[in-house]
Amino acid sequence: MTQQEAEGMLSPYRVLDLTDEKGLFCGKLLGDLGADVIKIEKPGGDPARNIGPFYHDEPDPEKSLFWFAFNTSKRGITLDIETADGQEIFRRLVKSADFVIESFPPGYMDKLGLGYSDLEKLNPGIIMVSITPFGQTGPYKDYKAPDIVAWAMGGEMYVSGDADRPPVRISHHSHAYLHAGSEAAIAATAVLHYRHMTGEGQQVDVSIQEAVTRTSHQGTTIPWDTNKTIAKRGAMFQSRARITNLWPCKDGYVNFMYWGGPMALRFNLPLIQWMGDEGIDVEFLKSFDWLAFDWRTAEQETMDLIAEPTRKFFMTHTKAELLDGAVKYNVPLYPVATTVDTVENVQLAARNFWVEIEHPELGTTITYPGAFVNASETPPVVSRRAPLIGEHNQEVYEQELGLSREELLTLKQAKVI
Repeated sequence: MTQQEAEGMLSPYRVLDLTDEKGLFCGKLLGDLGADVIKIEKPGGDPARNIGPFYHDEPDPEKSLFWFAFNTSKRGITLDIETADGQEIFRRLVKSADFVIESFPPGYMDKLGLGYSDLEKLNPGIIMVSITPFGQTGPYKDYKAPDIVAWAMGGEMYVSGDADRPPVRISHHSHAYLHAGSEAAIAATAVLHYRHMTGEGQQVDVSIQEAVTRTSHQGTTIPWDTNKTIAKRGAMFQSRARITNLWPCKDGYVNFMYWGGPMALRFNLPLIQWMGDEGIDVEFLKSFDWLAFDWRTAEQETMDLIAEPTRKFFMTHTKAELLDGAVKYNVPLYPVATTVDTVENVQLAARNFWVEIEHPELGTTITYPGAFVNASETPPVVSRRAPLIGEHNQEVYEQELGLSREELLTLKQAKVI
């Protein structure tokens, strides 16, 4: 049985994916779960195909690694739903679909006569998942928001970075969009369960801002819930003096943080024991009053005395050696993995996390992250590479909708497909 033929949790169901980069991840997750996801692009290709990086650094809409990553497990067709013929074809597709996922501005689909109120008349069980920056209602509903705006207005940027510097966005990829896509996929499957009980579909309204806000509990809401303090940027590591929690070693970095109070017994003392066993002078660290230590008020001289033997010790070992020692001494220390480290990680390899996907048009295979979870009976599968522009037009339009070759040619000439 090929990957495409394998049964999945959602194998009986069809998804029409109209999203741009704000919602591509939702369709990918549903596709990995076995749904027949049809990615619908405008003739000429989705603008998200122009998002880099690109395969071998060659800018090309068919070589976007961003596109590759978030459109696996999908088929692809081209269709201009702003044309009358395109709208009619889309309605025909909806009749046999279970989900429509879209990320257009609120009201856009309604103006085309393809909103939820229109589609449910064609298919009462249809589930429409709408992913927008601020949701379908409220004073911000018509505002646009690239990922950095959603990240900021969701509250995450406020607590990201150092206290003496401006707020920062994490990485250069679309974290806010990915959170929204994940929540959209979860909501879609929950609503599918409701449909099984009632026979009714419904519209799912996903706000990217709200998705980000829900992720910020550790940095913002927990401090308030636990001790009624408002989190500040860099508050976790904010102090009068500085000591790192990212320590250089022979071949990179490891993460370790010194703690004060009772936590020091579990975090600090095992490392100090390990350092002493290897001949490092740890007299100061052994005699130090860790129960009274508070890194928020400690003087810089104290921090330097703690850091000097620690830095010396870490620089005598590789990341792998430090990980082995951390396990032996029960030290909460973690290697900082590079991309290569992650790809070569023995744990991920043992669980067959990485999968090789063929790209015949490139004459090669590319290594991808595997499915997001394992399941004993119906494991999710990354079933196919991302589609080329209009790759499955003939398959969907001719074989499934019954359009003739002549009709397809006419539609193509009219730039409908």
